[in-house]
Amino acid sequence: MARTARAAQPPQVFAAYRYCEAVTAHQARNFAYGIRLLPPDRRQAMSALYAFSRRVDDIGDGTLDPAVKKDRLEETRRLLGLVKDGKLPEDATDPVAVALADAARRFPIPLNGLDELIDGVLMDVTGRTYETWEELREYCRCVAGAIGRLSLGVFGTAPSTPGAEHAPHYADTLGLALQLTNILRDVREDAAEGRTYLPREDLEAFGCATAPLDQAPPPGADFAGLVRFEVRRARGLFAEGLRLLPLLDRRSAACVSAMAGIYHRLLTRIARDPHAVLRGRVSLPAREKAYVAVRGLAGLDTRRAARADHTGPGKAR
Repeated sequence: MARTARAAQPPQVFAAYRYCEAVTAHQARNFAYGIRLLPPDRRQAMSALYAFSRRVDDIGDGTLDPAVKKDRLEETRRLLGLVKDGKLPEDATDPVAVALADAARRFPIPLNGLDELIDGVLMDVTGRTYETWEELREYCRCVAGAIGRLSLGVFGTAPSTPGAEHAPHYADTLGLALQLTNILRDVREDAAEGRTYLPREDLEAFGCATAPLDQAPPPGADFAGLVRFEVRRARGLFAEGLRLLPLLDRRSAACVSAMAGIYHRLLTRIARDPHAVLRGRVSLPAREKAYVAVRGLAGLDTRRAARADHTGPGKAR
């Protein structure tokens, strides 16, 4: 069935998906482990979403002048507008746009979420900092919560499933959990590039606001306490976001479980040794990621993690 479906695709569309799948395989460190568990049509759609998102992120993370970055991001937004309006030319040669347009025809993907992603990356380009968790949450919702909602458009839920109306909220919240984990993992790397994502109110509370986070914490600072505080917040988000799993079919739930499981294990490593994030990027070996992906088929890691991490309303602030 999968081969027949792919063979029926126009050559331009087939080649576009192959390009997006190659981008995903080579650049997605954790994402690729999850989407391998999806059926081919959903895997193609997710690779198109990833490739577009990667393009946006690469513009934001590149070495271009900020003014040029803004222009490039707005060009990308205009291309997205053509896809959203169904006006992408039939002879379009941009493989990411071609694949995304086809995916949007086959699945109810809320493409406005990609506009939100562009908005979030523009925050990076302008060098925005965050005073409070609520301000950081806004950023996380743009760059990660939106991806959760976009992915849900590919996964889908049965309208008759009890609680299905809450699925977008859970997908959004899980995206926040993943992004906050990324922020903790990349504290040193981001600080070296002049970016600080952790809320200033938290940095001040733990005495860490007077020195860049790529340097040794100032005397008297409780850096470990800061990290563990943010870990608790992320775990609260995971506990709520993973309520999405029972609303998905088995393959989609396995995909989400695998991706969330990898990040959850990463969070656990950071909690055990908070200062590790100052020494370099904390990561999982490839074989452990593969192991988590296999366990994702049964939802073992994430369901157990959700039970262990549930801290009740308000604990994650």
